[in-house]
Amino acid sequence: MSDQLLPDSVDLVITPRLRDLGEGFSVRRILPYARRRHVGPFVFFDHMGPVRFAPGQGLDVRPHPHIGLATITYLFDGEIMHRDSLGVVQPIRPGDVNWMVAGKGIVHSERTRPELRATGASLHGIQSWIALPQADEETDPSFRHHPESSLPEIVLSGVKLRLIAGQAFGAVSPVQTFAPMFYCDAQLSPGASLQMPEHYEERALYVAEGNAVIDGEIYDAGTMLVFKSDAQPQIQAQGAARLMLLGGAPLDGERHLWWNFVSSSKERIERAKRDWSEGRFALVPGETDFIPLPEM
Repeated sequence: MSDQLLPDSVDLVITPRLRDLGEGFSVRRILPYARRRHVGPFVFFDHMGPVRFAPGQGLDVRPHPHIGLATITYLFDGEIMHRDSLGVVQPIRPGDVNWMVAGKGIVHSERTRPELRATGASLHGIQSWIALPQADEETDPSFRHHPESSLPEIVLSGVKLRLIAGQAFGAVSPVQTFAPMFYCDAQLSPGASLQMPEHYEERALYVAEGNAVIDGEIYDAGTMLVFKSDAQPQIQAQGAARLMLLGGAPLDGERHLWWNFVSSSKERIERAKRDWSEGRFALVPGETDFIPLPEM
């Protein structure tokens, strides 16, 4: 669909780029996008899987560094074992939230546990990065796990919402955020409808499963719709659908992204590159391998 034919409420439609991470595992990368680098504080948005690993295989993301951001891992299916340089060892399962604040620097790995790897594991979910406000970019790193039972659930007619982070639909998530934002997992029954949260300047919807109907146009799974700031879009589901609703206040200035680093300062990213190459980041206890600095 060309921009001239977009519905009145939609500013941009983003289709993902497929990234093969090896061993039959691929992600659909939505953000950053050439014409839209971020939506609210969301500067990175990957749809992982769905995939079923063969016995003996699994996810093996070796230790790697981050600065200037917070990560949200949210699964629909499967499990990931998180380990980081703070000494945290925490599995994440469907409906839970792993909220890792990188701040001035953290290192972590993401793997499939040996017990699951032996029989062949499944994996499906979303990983996103939240840019920290400039005043918080150098905050101390931290990690907090929020089990599914701790996250607000909102039930509307034909719609079940789980508030992952921020404020929306009259609820507040326990996840610590640094600026106004919202992030929801919305499951819609066939024919159900839902209105996007208001009072946020930047908002988007990602169709994770099924499809969504906006102003009479049908958008299939794997599509992100970025809405106009003054729009009040009504979302309908033809069949059963799973949608991720996200957005927030505009960032307080542009952000630079290079590999796993996010910062308002290019010099800070250059320093992080040197620190990783020269071994000045803290290590993940019990892990000996790592991802070298890429040659980009």
